[in-house]
Amino acid sequence: MALLATYRRSLTEFTDRVGQVGSGQWTISTPCADWDVRTLVNHVVGEDRWTVPMFSGATIAEVGDRFDGDLLGVDAAGAARDAAAQADLAVSEPGALDRTIHLSAGDTPAREYLHQLLAEHLVHGWDLAMAIGATPRLDAAAVRLCLDWFTDRVPLYRDNDLISARIEVPTDASDQDRLIAGFGRDPNWRPPR
Repeated sequence: MALLATYRRSLTEFTDRVGQVGSGQWTISTPCADWDVRTLVNHVVGEDRWTVPMFSGATIAEVGDRFDGDLLGVDAAGAARDAAAQADLAVSEPGALDRTIHLSAGDTPAREYLHQLLAEHLVHGWDLAMAIGATPRLDAAAVRLCLDWFTDRVPLYRDNDLISARIEVPTDASDQDRLIAGFGRDPNWRPPR
């Protein structure tokens, strides 16, 4: 299935970027105004950790605070790889994409939740690449799939303050720039000097 394969590529792309973070880069700024690199990576690792119980039928209340705090330890890249591998196993179980996920916003089809996770990995992968000076090019097919999905959901995300205001981009902007701008990021963002 295209969605599952695309999600898996987004996991790999993100964890590969985490492996590129230099020892002195964990505290530098990211396009997420209140997050440094470590906070951003910890957030995505947290999402990956949440994926396992959510796909097994747990509720938000049942998961509770078990993934609060530092999830990276002394080996952030290893923690990111492990969390991604566990998330991949959870979504790849037979019938996993036909389940209902119990999110704080209400019961959600697993495929919808997987689209949300795809967006998390793509957008935060871009954030991470921009922060550390890595090539910010995202998987084109993943960007297209995510952009097609996200276009109808922009008002919902904005109304619930899940994203910043859209950044205007030229009409001939690439799919990647349109996706990044849709999530309230300036495609031309550079780290403060």
